[in-house]
Amino acid sequence: MQTVAGTFATRADAERAAAHLDTLGIPRDRITLLSPGTDTRRVPTDEGERPGTGAAIGGVVGAATGAAVGFPLGAAITMMIPGIGPIIASGIIGALLFGAGGAAIGATLEESLVAGLPRDELFLYEDALRRGRSVVIALVEDDHRARAARNALETAGAETIDAARERWWLGLRSAEQERYEDGAAAFNGDEILFRRGFEAALSPAFRAKRWDEALPELRARHPDEVDAPAFRHGWERGQDYQRELGFGTGLRKIA
Repeated sequence: MQTVAGTFATRADAERAAAHLDTLGIPRDRITLLSPGTDTRRVPTDEGERPGTGAAIGGVVGAATGAAVGFPLGAAITMMIPGIGPIIASGIIGALLFGAGGAAIGATLEESLVAGLPRDELFLYEDALRRGRSVVIALVEDDHRARAARNALETAGAETIDAARERWWLGLRSAEQERYEDGAAAFNGDEILFRRGFEAALSPAFRAKRWDEALPELRARHPDEVDAPAFRHGWERGQDYQRELGFGTGLRKIA
């Protein structure tokens, strides 16, 4: 399973892009749309609930979205995401990405689909939502469909996830360079490892974990980098970044 995603300046553009993906034969349960804001019907979550444990979404959903383009994206749920605010997630994948689906939704999806969720890109979707952009994500089975989906999103005006990643880092780079403990000159040489560590800390698998707790999995994912001081420094700054934005506190109840 492959992930194709793009960010859009408006929700209307994102809905049109999602409708285009549907014409390519991508199943609707493999397309999701995320956008900032609230809807008239809301799904509550338990106060203090951690991502991955939500139970409410299985039984209560909002209105279908996508009517503006004649393509129902499915039920829309509203979640309060720490560090972002309220978002509307249309489609099952969006709920699962932010940990609100729990077993009620997860049990309805084939295992390969759940395994293909792009969780390590979650921080990029969060950044786009924080900037008021909408995100369209599709899970596809092969290279041919991935290329077709990517072309469809770009034709609809999407910023690619690779471009979003670079935009995100450029927005942080100067400040991180200035505060780098070994000085700005050393940062230039260490930047690749520092950034790898920083991004690793933002993976949902490691959020709110201490270094020693995360180290075994980090070593499995980054065997050639994890022992470098710059990687560790980047990890620590990534953890600080999450705390500054308010991540790691779980979904919040929307009254």
